[in-house]
Amino acid sequence: MISRIRLNSLLLSPAVIVASCVVLPSTVRAEESVNNQVQPESAAIPEFSQTNQRQVTSVSQLSDVQPTDWAFSALQSLIERYGCIAGYPNSTYQGNRPMTRYEFAAGLNACLDRVNELVATATSDLVTKGDLATLQKLQEEFAAELATLRGRVDALEARTAEIEANQFSTTTKLNGEAIFAVAGVFGEDAANIDDDANNNSDLQDNVIFAYRTRLNFDTSFTGKDLLRVRLQARNITEFQGGVTGTRMTRLGFDGDEDSRIGIDDLYYYFPLSDRVKVTLAAAETELNDLAETLSPIENSGSSAVSRFGRFSPIYRTSDGAGLSINYEFSARANLTLAYMASDAENPAEKNGLFNGNYGVLAQFIFEPIKNWDIGLTYVRSYYAGGGNSGVNLTGSTGSANAIRPFGNVATSADHFGLETTWQLSPQFTVSGWLGYSSARSEVSDDNADILNYAVNLAFRDLGGKGNLAGIVIGMPPKVIESSLEADKDTSLHIEGFYRLQVTDNIAITPGLFVITNPEHNDNNDSIFVGTVRTTFKF
Repeated sequence: MISRIRLNSLLLSPAVIVASCVVLPSTVRAEESVNNQVQPESAAIPEFSQTNQRQVTSVSQLSDVQPTDWAFSALQSLIERYGCIAGYPNSTYQGNRPMTRYEFAAGLNACLDRVNELVATATSDLVTKGDLATLQKLQEEFAAELATLRGRVDALEARTAEIEANQFSTTTKLNGEAIFAVAGVFGEDAANIDDDANNNSDLQDNVIFAYRTRLNFDTSFTGKDLLRVRLQARNITEFQGGVTGTRMTRLGFDGDEDSRIGIDDLYYYFPLSDRVKVTLAAAETELNDLAETLSPIENSGSSAVSRFGRFSPIYRTSDGAGLSINYEFSARANLTLAYMASDAENPAEKNGLFNGNYGVLAQFIFEPIKNWDIGLTYVRSYYAGGGNSGVNLTGSTGSANAIRPFGNVATSADHFGLETTWQLSPQFTVSGWLGYSSARSEVSDDNADILNYAVNLAFRDLGGKGNLAGIVIGMPPKVIESSLEADKDTSLHIEGFYRLQVTDNIAITPGLFVITNPEHNDNNDSIFVGTVRTTFKF
């Protein structure tokens, strides 16, 4: 630090002392901003705007400077004669702030530039000989610091110019995720949906290596809104049908589009007010994107490895395009209303915004005690039957009977869900759900009742910061009563996984889950699904 005694021995004018305290912060902040910047953002977005100093034209604009201050006259002189003084954005000067030699050199450099400007514009009569002599002595004393400062500023300007020339967008952030997965299924035979235990097909148990990649383009125009465009490509086999005989064995990140790139998410979120938030979804959006699931292991790239284990199947009953409105009664209670249509873009019969598959959601979440959240969810769904979309009451989870209890004919259903999560400590959370569906055939008098539940345990930072261990125990959707045929036995889903956070950007997650009595049929042998998922985030 530069002591005040040292300064007084150097200065002939108190004005220069003041100058040295006023210009530096913007220079320092600018350099820190570039050093820490990953991608430039628009200054129009409040969260991303850089804090700059505020030029003043009168000493009265500085709220913490009084006429009785010892440097008051010096400040007046600098403002009126040299104009090389700036205050902080909150209209303060902070004159008692200590400074380093580099800070002093930064202020001196600003005044030197201003004096040169005055001389060049034939206003040198404003610069007194005394001040020039003082500046000369200071320039000699701080020659090394001034040289270093100018070098840093030159480097900063060069780096800033490079960023501006190569920036992706002033409003858009690009982030991505890549998953490499080794996975396989293990067991005696594939599941059979009927009671005949003698015609089970062979389990396709060759170990696979596959991938999923995602690129998210997140755009904000106001700093409070979000336009999400996600591109995805993957080739991860879905462990169902001809592979295992049941959809109960699906991974949470599977899907095989033969590595074709396509839109996986497209929605725009914006606030109407402090309490009302709106999301407009254009394509490939699920209800869990619009409504909170209260599951701490929801993320498909870094949490549960199974499809059923991620969150309640009630959020899989509808997808596509739609609209949601969220109203916050308080920080501890909110209401979400949503409408989704699966084939909103198709004008053909049994399609479109209102004539095809659709779902209407209402969800109320509240916090009765701190760190304990409860969600009450209702979804009314309708499936036109036939076509590519077909009937899928449980979002490809549970038994084939629960997915289509009446076949692929027009079907409606009322779904009721109870979800909860209780964070007992920063490292331990208990969560789960209970789901019940009442389904009806729209072409006959047939009806069916479907039930599912799960309990999840999440252990954060287990064995190291960023790690996550999870346990899931539940029953996949089961037809408990039907006018046609109910599921006679009960399958259990038992899952364990452990995410090892290798670095901030790389995580390795070994996981294993077992399905007992697949398809709710005790004639079927248990099927095990194992995977090692490596996730790269950038």
